[in-house]
Amino acid sequence: MAVENIIVVVIFLFIQLFADKLISSEKIGRFSWLSFSGGVAVAFIFVYILPYLHDEQSKYGESSFRGLTFESEFYLLSLVGLIIYFVIHNIAVRAYYSTSRGEGQFFWIQIAFFALYNSMVAYTVFGSDVQGLQTVFYGVAIGLHFMAISHDLHREDAGRYKRGRYYLAGGILFGWIFAIVFTLPEIVLAITFAVIAGAMIFNVLKKEMPTEESAHLPTFLWAAFIYTVITEILKLLFNW
Repeated sequence: MAVENIIVVVIFLFIQLFADKLISSEKIGRFSWLSFSGGVAVAFIFVYILPYLHDEQSKYGESSFRGLTFESEFYLLSLVGLIIYFVIHNIAVRAYYSTSRGEGQFFWIQIAFFALYNSMVAYTVFGSDVQGLQTVFYGVAIGLHFMAISHDLHREDAGRYKRGRYYLAGGILFGWIFAIVFTLPEIVLAITFAVIAGAMIFNVLKKEMPTEESAHLPTFLWAAFIYTVITEILKLLFNW
């Protein structure tokens, strides 16, 4: 069991359990944190998620079924992930407005989805062949992504979040343990990543991109720029 994996999973769990304490409640501090997280998340999408999808598509794109060659199946799987997230989000919103107990239903639908989402993300992180500095570096981006999600859930319903955060942390533990115990074929990992990528892209663009009212623009721009530059340098140096 790699030491860096243990470090990253501890960071993930700490973020899920204490996201509401990590981000300042003071307005300017909160906007700066969220703008920083959004900048890193957007950069992560374009310098890692999309290139990885391209590599997986190139790797498996020559496969065929009954003489038919599929040239965009991993992109289609990402689209499926995006649509699934969109549908679940809309079901949760409808639950919120449909009944007097809608607020609770809305929140727990989100918690259930993100617990599953966390387990799948953890599985792709710890089940892949990413090691060493690369694990820690990409773990930082995903950790900030988790922080933004948890903070958003906390702001929606602080009372229910106190219990819901344990389900979120449990999702990470499940994905980590599953990756340790089971060694699945690489194609399964690639498919899982493609589906999660779609959900992640939707979530980043819808919820993590700072709005005009809450954006701290210099922080967002610097975060996106610095993370992109560092990632590209590390890719060049270590052939990631």
